[in-house]
Amino acid sequence: MASMAKTTKKANPFYLTKEWRQKRQEILERDHYECQECKREGKVTTRHDQVLEVDHILELQDRPDLAMEDDNLQTLCKRHHNIKHGRYYKFRNKPKKPRSPLVNEEWFGD
Repeated sequence: MASMAKTTKKANPFYLTKEWRQKRQEILERDHYECQECKREGKVTTRHDQVLEVDHILELQDRPDLAMEDDNLQTLCKRHHNIKHGRYYKFRNKPKKPRSPLVNEEWFGD
């Protein structure tokens, strides 16, 4: 039987450095823990609403020289970060799975 290898993208070691963690915290504080894209849309999304990420405006792989530059960093909510990187899928139009009969009231009777 063939072995199924799990394919996962490994995190860039840069994101594990003390310097990045410190810079990330500085940017979150600078942006008042608010998604900057939501803010541009007239909404307020904070760390209490969604996971916040610090995003490189010009990608790290393309411009490593700007990796720690404040002007190249912004706070984004998980949703906007995924949209920016093409990882956003609309689940609203996806058909719902039928409920299991085990949780259907009719299963238990009256």
